[in-house]
Amino acid sequence: MPNLMASTPTVTPQHRDPADVAPAESYRPSDPVWVYRDGWRAGIIEAASPRAVTVTYRTGIDTFTAPYVTWRADRDPALDQRTLRVMRRGSLA
Repeated sequence: MPNLMASTPTVTPQHRDPADVAPAESYRPSDPVWVYRDGWRAGIIEAASPRAVTVTYRTGIDTFTAPYVTWRADRDPALDQRTLRVMRRGSLA
């Protein structure tokens, strides 16, 4: 079970406890995450592999290794609504 962060993380990826870093392959598309890109930002997983994840966030889409990503419990209205629309549209097809 993921350890969901209820608020923005305060530790940089370089200072995270390795035991708290989930493997990149444990994420699934549409999972809400925090991603570190010049600070922590809300994001949504697009794809995951054993080595990295691809994340959409408000200002872009990038690929990150596991220390730069963590589970997110906080809702982000812009990102989370986008995910609901995509899931609903996909379920109608």
